Amino acid sequence: MRIISGTLKGRRIHPPKNLPVRPTTDRAKEALFNILMHQYAFEETTVLDLFAGTGSISYEFASRGAQQIVAVDKNAACTKFISQTADELALPITVVRAPVLSFLERITTSYSFIFADPPYAFSKEEYRGLVDTIFSKNVVQNDGLLIVEHAEQIELSDLNRFTEARSYGGCVFSFFEG
Repeated sequence: MRIISGTLKGRRIHPPKNLPVRPTTDRAKEALFNILMHQYAFEETTVLDLFAGTGSISYEFASRGAQQIVAVDKNAACTKFISQTADELALPITVVRAPVLSFLERITTSYSFIFADPPYAFSKEEYRGLVDTIFSKNVVQNDGLLIVEHAEQIELSDLNRFTEARSYGGCVFSFFEG
C-alpha cells in the first residue's frame, strides 16, 4: 500500500497481514483522488473515514493537506495500526475504536468529506441505513460529500442524495452530496 500524492507521495505503508481488511486498491484510490482534487481544496476540509481498516484513505487525505481527520473502525488491531502510523508520520488523524453505526448515533460534528468502506457483505438495506443515518444526523456538511465504496453487485443509485457512481476494477465509488 502506498500514498499516491501530496507531501508523502510514494511513501509505502506496510499493514500487518492479519488485519481483517480489504484495502482500496492503489489504482482505485488514485482515480478517486484525481476526481476530488479537481473539485475541492483539501487544506480547509474535515474528513470522517468510516470502516477505516488500514487507514489508507485517511493517510491520503492527510498527505494532501486535510487538517482534521477522524478514522473509525471497530477492530482493535486496525485502530492500533492507524494510530501508530499517524504518530510515526505526524498526521492529523484522530482514531476512534467503535462500531460505525453506534459512533454515528452519538456524533454531533459534521464533516466536509465522509468516506465509508463497509464490508462487502453489507446488504442493500444496511447501505440504505448508513446513508440515511449520515444525512438525518447532518454528519455531512451542506456542501460536503459522502463517498461509499462497494462491490459492483450493489446498486445505490436509488438512495437519497445519490449523484453518481464510478467503477474501478471490482469496486465502485458512489457519491452523495450534502
